[in-house]
Amino acid sequence: MTAPFDFAPLLAPGTPDPAVKWNGFPKYNFIGGHNDARQIPVEALTEAATTVLKREGATLATYGLNSGPLGYRPLREFLAGKLKGHAGIDCTPDEILITSGSLQGLDLVNSLLLAKGDTVLIEQETYGGALTKLGRIGVNVVGIPLDAEGLRLDVLKQKLGELKGKGIKPKYVYTIPTVQNPTGAIMGETRRQELIELAAAHGVMIFEDECYSDLVWSGRRPTSLYALANGEGVVHIGSFSKSIAPALRVGYLVAKWGVLSRILALKQDAGSGALEQMVLAEFCSRHFADHVPRLGKALHGKLQTLREALAEQFGTAAEFGDPPGGIYLWIKLPDNVDTVKLAQAALAAGVSLNPGPEWSTNKDYARCRLRLCFANPEPETIRKGVEVLAEVCRREFGVPLRSANVDKK
Repeated sequence: MTAPFDFAPLLAPGTPDPAVKWNGFPKYNFIGGHNDARQIPVEALTEAATTVLKREGATLATYGLNSGPLGYRPLREFLAGKLKGHAGIDCTPDEILITSGSLQGLDLVNSLLLAKGDTVLIEQETYGGALTKLGRIGVNVVGIPLDAEGLRLDVLKQKLGELKGKGIKPKYVYTIPTVQNPTGAIMGETRRQELIELAAAHGVMIFEDECYSDLVWSGRRPTSLYALANGEGVVHIGSFSKSIAPALRVGYLVAKWGVLSRILALKQDAGSGALEQMVLAEFCSRHFADHVPRLGKALHGKLQTLREALAEQFGTAAEFGDPPGGIYLWIKLPDNVDTVKLAQAALAAGVSLNPGPEWSTNKDYARCRLRLCFANPEPETIRKGVEVLAEVCRREFGVPLRSANVDKK
């Protein structure tokens, strides 16, 4: 019998630990960026797929669908119009690059700008995937605290001054200004303008991530940083993952051609998924404007279900806000709760959650915090999942002492 080949000595330095084998979703799934299954527009997507394939299916014979390396042109044309009306961005289809999800956009910008030892400024609580990727590159990550309006510019100004005094110029400021992940904050337009002026004064680029900006309950949002800066010194990324379906893996990147041409030269993947782009373009041109408000209404309802369940099961032991959009709730538990340990114990009981330290540059601050995604579970599943989570938290950490529904007896 042949002995197993030992490839461990061949691994490149910095290779991450092996992935855990997937055994299905837990019963109460509050992690990741999953969306509401009932709101996936299956019939309209089916119709769009049939229509566009009958009309243009032969273009699948060529890389780029006869649209070039930036991506399917009808989708870029839709985005140019959508970004103008939604975010105030005045760009042409040739200033938009279609990516395989916004994560590829993140990778491309990092590949263009970053090397080991560089410095970037990011929100203290932020997208865990961004933190992971920056860690693998080996950059110096400086976290800036948040308030109810997002990135605190007083601290950002202080940090920029300190770095300048050391002869260090950060490569970019990474921010999620519209429905921040994980806090849900929305940066006001006055602060946005101040951020642009501050970054320009220090010669630092702004990396604007707007993956959740379609999911604002009111439907109104401030003008994007990219638009306020007229595209100068700002790179903008977005996604259809949260507004249509995460499994489609279609995102986009907006930049002036001088920057975009450099990024395009790095995208050596023969193009992002063609069929997904074709179907989205066909669907969005007809249904996007009606679909998003319906999705937002359903998600807002689930958020309120989650908030009510937390209040019932945890009482005052859980502190949380009422975010104006998105799919996440950022929660603070008592200081003695370690959410990394809580996540492990909860998973054994069928509840998955994202512990705070995975989403923060300040591990001590985030130790007692967690993020719950409310988009995918049905309301009754949300209620039961929170009940089980409270039972696990009580057993492991002694809080909550008892749930509010017990107090009423």
